[in-house]
Formats: sequence, structure tokens, C-alpha cells
Amino acid sequence: QVQLVESGGGLVQAGGSLRLSCAASGSSFSINVMAWYRQAPGKQRELVAAVFRGGTTNYVDSVKGRFTISRDNAKNTVHLQMNSLNSEDTAVYYCAVGSGIVPRYWGQGTQVTVSS
Repeated sequence: QVQLVESGGGLVQAGGSLRLSCAASGSSFSINVMAWYRQAPGKQRELVAAVFRGGTTNYVDSVKGRFTISRDNAKNTVHLQMNSLNSEDTAVYYCAVGSGIVPRYWGQGTQVTVSS
């Protein structure tokens, strides 16, 4: 199994920034996708950003230009730099990784709360 531990969540004012980090540990395997999802109360979980082993990234439209996903393959870590945060970014953010394009392993989530 693979364990994912997120950090960096918290409370921030609108317009502020947070940097989320996720460290993967456990059985070694080739990780292709490393991604961040989020789930706000009453809403479905949505993909926020993903980065693939070769460096390709994808973002949901609502965060383009504000969020940046990055990874360190040697350390099996992934980060999400979140800038210009607004109230709609408030959610539990989950780290997820997988050997293909669909994540298989999930973190426990970290709360991000943006106050107005």
C-alpha cells in the first residue's frame, strides 16, 4: 500500500496564498499521475490539478493562473501552490496518486478555509 500525508492547509484571508504538500510513502511503484482534488460541503469532489510523470499538467478552469502543481519524482512528493485564494476555494483538499491516469491512492485530506 501507499500512504499519502498532506500538509499546509489552514485558514487564509481572501487574496492570500497557501502551499499544500503531499508525501507518498510505502511500496515503491512508478507513479504517473499525482493530483489534488477538493470537495466543498454539498458538492462533488473535483479534480483541481494533476501532474504526470513527464511533466504535463492539467488544471480545472477555475484555478488556472492562480494555482501551480509541481512534483519531485525522486522524493515522491507533490505540491500545490495556491495564490489569489477566494471563498470558493474553501474545501477539503485531497492528494491522490496512481500508476496510470486515474488515482488509486488517496490522502486523508487537509482543510483549506478562505475567509472574506
